[in-house]
Amino acid sequence: MAVALLLAGYAVGRVSTGPVAAQTPAPAPAGHVYELRTYTAAEGKIANVNARFRDHTRRIFEKHGMKNIGYWTPLEGPTAGTTLVYILEHQSREAARASWAAFRTDPDWLKAKAESETAGPIVAKVESVFLNPTDYSALK
Repeated sequence: MAVALLLAGYAVGRVSTGPVAAQTPAPAPAGHVYELRTYTAAEGKIANVNARFRDHTRRIFEKHGMKNIGYWTPLEGPTAGTTLVYILEHQSREAARASWAAFRTDPDWLKAKAESETAGPIVAKVESVFLNPTDYSALK
């Protein structure tokens, strides 16, 4: 629940009520990194985006070493009904680069993408942010 609320706040946009102390970024963890991805669907295509992830993309991610952590859609606000937010886990940033390179050329992905876009592109915008877990995070 807390992760869903965090993601919803991120996707919709948060307003700070006070100054945030400057902090030195934590060093990259010896273990995993997480990737927060936000997809904005093309007009009227969010159902198509969800279907492609449900039926194809998640399985192909796993095939290439990307672990599916979770998928969410905002319940309210300006991104509701147009946005998919999800988190992937990677062994490292280097592993993520290699996984994405393999994914983009995977024949199963190319087929699923082509079939899902016969009436035009279904994704208008993709944002990606790599995250290091904090020392107090449940996910590490």
